[in-house]
Amino acid sequence: MPRPLPKLFLVRHGETEWSKSGQHTGRSDIPLTPDGEALAVPLGRRLADIPFDQVLSSPLQRARRTAELAGFTPTLDPDLMEWDYGDYEGKRTAEIRQTRPDWELFHDGCPGGESVAAMTARVDRVVDKLQARAGTLLVFAHGHFLRSLAARWVREPLPFARALLLSTGSVSTLYCDHHTQDEPAILLWNDVGHLT
Repeated sequence: MPRPLPKLFLVRHGETEWSKSGQHTGRSDIPLTPDGEALAVPLGRRLADIPFDQVLSSPLQRARRTAELAGFTPTLDPDLMEWDYGDYEGKRTAEIRQTRPDWELFHDGCPGGESVAAMTARVDRVVDKLQARAGTLLVFAHGHFLRSLAARWVREPLPFARALLLSTGSVSTLYCDHHTQDEPAILLWNDVGHLT
């Protein structure tokens, strides 16, 4: 009989100046804006009644601080950090496409940063670690990382993540159909109802 998967609640961190302006924010440790900090209050209320067995976070302050302001003390995991954008750190997609008109993150990766193959390997390592755990898990991380995690959770190639838009302060849930490891699924995606 297949081993059951954990249920994963994913939270994208609150707003930063760079997320607001559309700049690629990988390893730069950008703080939350006041609005980003304010998002954590309703987020905390949204998650308060769920008995989490473990809470994990990227060590970058925008994810870690969102977790703390929502009322959680996370275990930090560097594998949950955002895509390393390398030469494209701090740039907007339109700016990148001035020199590379056909560039697409989930197909091309980033020069001087993580390739699609490197990102896939890291995300697969995270999926393996999470699937080895039991119970209900809460993960605070970043937009492109969480989109990649969802794609690989359901065994799709990384470019599938392009179709999974994710708002700041959103909650998503990954689980499985028929409660078995054989049918991982996206149960909820980009829920921002708690923010309205």
